[in-house]
Amino acid sequence: MKSTRWLQIAILLVALGILAVVATTVVERLAGPRETTTPAPAPAPPTAHITATLFYASPDGQSLRAVRQEVPFADGVVAQGRQIIAAQLAAAPAGQISTIPAGTHLLAFYVTERGDAFVDLSAEVSSAHPGGSLNELLTVYTIVDAVTANLPAVQRVQLLVGGKEVDTIAGHIDVRRPLERDDSLIKQP
Repeated sequence: MKSTRWLQIAILLVALGILAVVATTVVERLAGPRETTTPAPAPAPPTAHITATLFYASPDGQSLRAVRQEVPFADGVVAQGRQIIAAQLAAAPAGQISTIPAGTHLLAFYVTERGDAFVDLSAEVSSAHPGGSLNELLTVYTIVDAVTANLPAVQRVQLLVGGKEVDTIAGHIDVRRPLERDDSLIKQP
């Protein structure tokens, strides 16, 4: 008799469980679909910027022009140097003429304890260069001056191409050693 009573109780509990599930399902269907609202994503915090001096060719192509431009702020000399070079290698702003061959990008940037920066550029800086000693001089000093003008900790800049030291970028200007800033190429408008 006891086992029959336990069996009845078990069947009753199972039936109540099924009834609860069915009742919940019916109530949910009668209430209709729930609208879920996803909160709008929080706006990204504004990126801090610095005003950097970048260099572009003068309209006659005979000198460099210093142009003040907003560049993303980065923490530390190396990170800020990468931001400055990235801005210098980007397409020139309206009204400016880049001295850097299109497609050139930064492979590496680092600074030694002595204050020498090493700027490693992709092969396009050489392979897509238009040539000519003046054009090459402007290309080299666009990079050298951009780094030294904006990073007081850097005194000289060594250019590398594809991770290697090179004699020249396009056959004329010796870049086998770190170069100091040269303001003689900069003409104010």
